[in-house]
Amino acid sequence: MRSYFGVDKVAVVTGASSGIGAEIARGLAGKGWLCVLLARREDRLRALAEEIGGESEVCDVTDRAAVEAVAARVLARHPRIHLLVNNAGAPARASFLEGDAQAIEDVVRVNYLGALEAAAPSDVVNVVSVAGDVAFPPSGPYSASKHAQLAFSRATAAQLRRRRIRVHTVKPGFVETEGFPQAWLPAAVQPLVIGPDAVARHVLASLEHGWGETSVPRYYGVAGRLQAFLPNTFARVLGSFRGRA
Repeated sequence: MRSYFGVDKVAVVTGASSGIGAEIARGLAGKGWLCVLLARREDRLRALAEEIGGESEVCDVTDRAAVEAVAARVLARHPRIHLLVNNAGAPARASFLEGDAQAIEDVVRVNYLGALEAAAPSDVVNVVSVAGDVAFPPSGPYSASKHAQLAFSRATAAQLRRRRIRVHTVKPGFVETEGFPQAWLPAAVQPLVIGPDAVARHVLASLEHGWGETSVPRYYGVAGRLQAFLPNTFARVLGSFRGRA
């Protein structure tokens, strides 16, 4: 069976200037992909694009006009997009006003869906979070936004299947990145923190094997199932934990 990876494959990666996005881009480039990198920090984007032999476009995905403009430029160069990695995100521990749920829909539906269909079978990777399954009190607003993103990803997975576009919903747990430092976690939880390279390897494996929706590490999925089946018990446990903290 021919490997999913190969030359002449074009991937668009958002949030690619650092962390998980940068590691995914490095992994894809190592497999022969041409990566078009999107993020807000031009200097880092250019440096990474030079490192992996890719392309860069400065873009804030919460700015619809900017997304439209960048999409037009990318599609003019690459009418067939084989992979879209929706990785851009921001922490929202303080306010429900952080972030823009419309951004993912704009990128998938409005801007790149036609190009993905032209290259079908093709793939979309939505980097969500285990917070989409588990509502953790210190990150309530963030969890709420990720619950919405997870619902969106699940719905589009069903809708895009008939168009031969596979959706990979990747739910990382605690990941140490520049945008999401994990030093605030208790010492007992620190061994559960992973690096962005582990998430990138998981994403590449999902693309290779067609895993669909997964948690990384996989054991995080247990917490989501427990909260879904035992929400009241879970709330009491988390409340007790917060009280002791």
